[in-house]
Amino acid sequence: MPALRFPRVKGSTIMRSTSARVVTAMAVAAVPLAFPAAAWAAPADTAGQWATYQASLDPVTANHVTGSGKAMIQLSGNTAKITVTASGLVGGKSPHAMHIHVDGGGVCPKPSEAVDHNGHPSINVADAMKDYGMIGTSLTTSGDSTDKSALAVDRFPAGATVSYSRTLDVSDKVAANLKSGRAVLVVHGIDYNANGMYDKVLGASELDKTLPAEATDPALCGAFTASQMSSMPAGAADTGDGATQTGHTDAGMVAGGGAAVLAGLGAGGYALRRRGTAGR
Repeated sequence: MPALRFPRVKGSTIMRSTSARVVTAMAVAAVPLAFPAAAWAAPADTAGQWATYQASLDPVTANHVTGSGKAMIQLSGNTAKITVTASGLVGGKSPHAMHIHVDGGGVCPKPSEAVDHNGHPSINVADAMKDYGMIGTSLTTSGDSTDKSALAVDRFPAGATVSYSRTLDVSDKVAANLKSGRAVLVVHGIDYNANGMYDKVLGASELDKTLPAEATDPALCGAFTASQMSSMPAGAADTGDGATQTGHTDAGMVAGGGAAVLAGLGAGGYALRRRGTAGR
């Protein structure tokens, strides 16, 4: 029986062929692993990019105010570090509501806009609404800082001078108004007849008839503009505590007002509801 003959194949050829197949298989297997890694790659870190806005707080002279102040906001996304200093306000324990107003003309009221209130030319909150708009953020010292706390008199700075600092989250609307130049800071509470307290010389507040107009009328006002300052604030958004202020609020200084809270501006004007001292 003749011997069986097999074709002669060089070992090096087999090894090269096998190695090529192994290398190819490894390359193919590696492809699907590369895409998830790319998809999960973290985006560029944008933390620390802060924009600064400043406002010079001038007196609403039609309301017999002579005080002044300054405000600064350092904004990153929706996180805002807010500082306000002011002097020449109603003293004692008189509370001064402070707000960032939005969606108005981005300006403060002029003396020529004064109208008669209880026989005296002055400017109330509603008179100036077309100028500075609605309340976007309430600069409370603790707890809630939305428009629901717009007149939480027990959580605002009090006295003739204000030194306020708080880091908190602001709404998309407030952030957009700061960037577009339509955000305005207003400090409320005046002493029209210079007797050192809030009374009803100008009648009742249009916000709540149990409040004197002096307690809610605008005292200082300033429109925010972009600043070249670039100092970055420290710390994260405040969840309720940590604000600093001068003085102590006495709700009793607001004649008949108690702890009234301005809930917001609707089509028919401001609606008020009572609120306790605790923040949400």
